[in-house]
Amino acid sequence: MVRKRTHCNSPWLAAGRGAGHAEQLYLLMSAKGSGAKDMGEGFKAAIVGVGSTNFAELHQSPAIPRTAHSLAIDAFRAALLDSGLDKTAVDGLICVRISSYQQVAAEIGLPEVRMAYSLEGTGRMAGVAVQQAVSAIATGKAKTVAILYGNNGRSAGDKYGGKFDPHSPAAYDAMYGMTSPGAYVSMMYRRHQYEYGTPPDGLAALAINNRRNGALNEAAVFRKPISRDDYYASPFVAEPLRLLDYCMINDGGVCLIVAAADMARHLKHPPVHVLASATAGSFSAHYTSRDYFYSACQAVAHEIRSQSKITHRDVDCAQIYDNFTPTILFSLEGFGFCPRGASGHWVQDGRIELNGELPINTSGGHTAEGYMQGFGLLAESVRQIQGQAGKHQVENCELVQYICASPIVSSILFSR
Repeated sequence: MVRKRTHCNSPWLAAGRGAGHAEQLYLLMSAKGSGAKDMGEGFKAAIVGVGSTNFAELHQSPAIPRTAHSLAIDAFRAALLDSGLDKTAVDGLICVRISSYQQVAAEIGLPEVRMAYSLEGTGRMAGVAVQQAVSAIATGKAKTVAILYGNNGRSAGDKYGGKFDPHSPAAYDAMYGMTSPGAYVSMMYRRHQYEYGTPPDGLAALAINNRRNGALNEAAVFRKPISRDDYYASPFVAEPLRLLDYCMINDGGVCLIVAAADMARHLKHPPVHVLASATAGSFSAHYTSRDYFYSACQAVAHEIRSQSKITHRDVDCAQIYDNFTPTILFSLEGFGFCPRGASGHWVQDGRIELNGELPINTSGGHTAEGYMQGFGLLAESVRQIQGQAGKHQVENCELVQYICASPIVSSILFSR
């Protein structure tokens, strides 16, 4: 089946970076600096191995205590096996949501890597981690970098909200009950409804699509499809967001192994090239963004196009960070897949399904597969390019774009 591409004219093709907001701190990297494809020099880096735990199996045995370290190391072993590399080839470690890179290095038997550090355990770090790995390879800091992510949120009883953090930028909001990103995103979405008349059926379409794709994924936590009636029967958590708009809290690990492109050509699988990568900040004293991260998304979209010479019309599927379903809507608008304010209508009528115009979150996303803070979506991006996504494979998939709209907006463009 050949999917028709009838995307609207992208605002960022003409608008460029748009008006810069005072709160934005741009972290954009040039093609040569980030390790993206330089049209004159070829690819700099590629994903050569991907590994992840089985989120469904872990969810079915909650009584077994787990650590973020052990989950990440399980994923590392799987990624190493997938790549066909000997572990001694790895000379760089980036650990995410793991407190001690030193402990990880010791446990996996790599005490003398050339670079190692940890990033905070937030969803915005997924794209950042890949970009930093690619940059390290492009600048000669390392030849092969393993990105390890571990999340034992369910075992540890983590809650994303409900706590007062005096060091948080939003500490003064806690007295009003604003203690979670979900409450902030709910307010943003309500404002979006007010400004653009966004229909609630848009969120229903996103939740239903994730569950439909999750039903095809044997590793997904939630594999039961839902109907429109099921969606509207789910309770509000922070109105207008319902339970089915929220990501889950589960255990799991993901690992990506990034290598120099010239080395990648000789490994077990055809490499998945990092064609472009970019990030931009949209910082304030709150999680919310006055423009739904639109300006930062525009800046990143412009940079991705500048590096790759690829537009959104060429993308075969999109893996979009969805801590809450409205984030997908904000991303689609910010990256030019649909007109500003039209996303709630645009995602309906099968457009985002596996055989639709733009398949989105093909493994089930954060509301069905598991909440690995973007890393599960990155793994799915790689598998789609490799043709290894099983029943949720997009036909003839050659270009996949990962997008995260958050206080650090990021995007990675993957290609064969």
